[in-house]
Amino acid sequence: MRVGEMSFHEKRTWIAALSALVGYAAYAVVVLGRAGGGPLSGVAYEWPLVWSTVLSVVVTVALVVVVSALAPKEAGEEDERDRDINRFGEHVGQAFVVLGAVAALALALLDADGFWIANAVYLAFVLSAVVGAAAKIVAYRRGVHGW
Repeated sequence: MRVGEMSFHEKRTWIAALSALVGYAAYAVVVLGRAGGGPLSGVAYEWPLVWSTVLSVVVTVALVVVVSALAPKEAGEEDERDRDINRFGEHVGQAFVVLGAVAALALALLDADGFWIANAVYLAFVLSAVVGAAAKIVAYRRGVHGW
């Protein structure tokens, strides 16, 4: 399927997924580069994490605004199928937020370094966004199946 053939909501989903992936990849490159072969828990990760998250959101919003401006009629349209697909994808993605919270709790109970706890949460958010988006994209292509 070509970009021009996708609905606005599917385009928005692709933008969010790719932005989350690129943001996380950039964060990983910075953190791994700072480690220089040493322990990851010794790396100053806080600001790269904040900036990768903020920039991912800003890029997503900016690109969605551009896509909206290119097709303003389509951007304002949402039907029952779009709502069902969005709900389905959000449910799938939420599972990773729960898993990340459980992982972070387990790490905290084990007195793990804050680096590992923060990164478990960040990875959970990224997986939630990407897997949720993937579920939406599959649903746009193949339809939403009832339980």
